Amino acid sequence: MRAVLVANPKGGAGKTTLATNLSGHFANQGNRTTLCDLDRQQSALRWMAFRDAALPAVTGYYGGNQIALNLPREADWVVVDAPAGLQGYKLTDYIRAVDKVVVPVVPSIFDMAATEDFLNSIRTEFSGSRAKVGIVAMRVDPRTRAAVMLEEFLRHFDIPIVAYLRNTQNYVNVAAAGATVFDPPRAKHRRDVAQWSSLIEWLEAK
Repeated sequence: MRAVLVANPKGGAGKTTLATNLSGHFANQGNRTTLCDLDRQQSALRWMAFRDAALPAVTGYYGGNQIALNLPREADWVVVDAPAGLQGYKLTDYIRAVDKVVVPVVPSIFDMAATEDFLNSIRTEFSGSRAKVGIVAMRVDPRTRAAVMLEEFLRHFDIPIVAYLRNTQNYVNVAAAGATVFDPPRAKHRRDVAQWSSLIEWLEAK
């Protein structure tokens, strides 16, 4: 079993979008995939309720505060959707329970400021294992000024940007049907799927 935590202390950063689509990718690759929802709003589980039974299966459950005990060892991949405000000893425990940590960041002054303390805590506590933490730039084109601003902000944290995901309604549309950009018909979302390749390669690397 391999596990990935999707975390950012700020709401609206794109955690559930990342978690559900990662689950969809792993399921479409034939992996036994479980989505663990730690958020009290249970947005990821609500997404699962709309998922068509004909699509590759994603199992899920509400993890509450017992992530280390509840991760299902029989799964090939477990994707953990963390709640907003995650910090302190809980953050430490959760990071130690998984193989990789993905932090979605939106390139705005407000989002970057809200994420700064979170990234500092990761940098301080996990200086010897920073290879397990990666940033996903959400709703941004890497050729824009916003992307440059985000790169400048992240430089002193020494945490890599492992993917850039563009701003598109495709994620909203597929989520409404309990689906992902990786589900059939794949050709419809070819451009979006291509943007995930670097993130998936980073996650699958040992």
